[in-house]
Amino acid sequence: MRRQLSDKQIVLTGASSGIGRAIAIQLVQAGNQVLALARRQDRLEILAEELKDASGTLQFLAGDITDLQFRQTTVDWVEQHWQSRVDVLINNAGVGSIGPFTESDEDTLRKVMEVNFFAGVEFIRCQLGALRRGRHPVICNVASVLGHTGMPSKSEYCASKFAMHGFSDSLRIELVTEGIDVVLVSPSTTRSEFFDSVLAGAQSNDSRHKGMSAARVARITVKAIRRGRREVVISVGGKLLVMLDRLLPGVLSRALTRWYHRQSKVEAE
Repeated sequence: MRRQLSDKQIVLTGASSGIGRAIAIQLVQAGNQVLALARRQDRLEILAEELKDASGTLQFLAGDITDLQFRQTTVDWVEQHWQSRVDVLINNAGVGSIGPFTESDEDTLRKVMEVNFFAGVEFIRCQLGALRRGRHPVICNVASVLGHTGMPSKSEYCASKFAMHGFSDSLRIELVTEGIDVVLVSPSTTRSEFFDSVLAGAQSNDSRHKGMSAARVARITVKAIRRGRREVVISVGGKLLVMLDRLLPGVLSRALTRWYHRQSKVEAE
């Protein structure tokens, strides 16, 4: 379903930096009302100041989306200010983890799953009533190309994104009769501050300046929402990786195995 993305009431998580910040800017400049959620209030205040003259409006709540009380605060805010109506919900908050599984721990795994999967799922649950009142409502889950294929040294991150991928596919079917779309967006490496939040792994700094810009990922995400796309894999490399995993999984697995063990030897020297 194609939809107009102007004068919509939109809730966006992970809005203070990276892809989320870029999405917020584009949506507000297009004339939408955006409720931006993130942990860092100072960043949200700066973003609101930058957008004060835009055609739309940005309001914000600072808090941790993994916290039940904060999620309820957003429900109360939407009820008070938007008459319990949400047209678009964008789950973008995320955290990374890099390093061998054998060198990680239970706390890291639980943190990654909590931020990347459980919090987003429960946020949808608490906003479903408002989405049912929305105008051509849509849920957009920002996942990752690593929710399509496994990658060594990113097992926990992959697990969280695979979970969001499967959940999105299932939820899309469940909600179709209610007129609520579910869009899954799968970026590849993006130049953003995401790598500042990586829970483990020295390699995180190497990827900070690689990949697609956050603004470009945001444009593709907004376009996917507008066009009612079921799923979009961002970047040529990401599409190639997904295609290889589907058509030639054995070839891809052997290639990744050789690459991983070669890298491990180099790092050990």
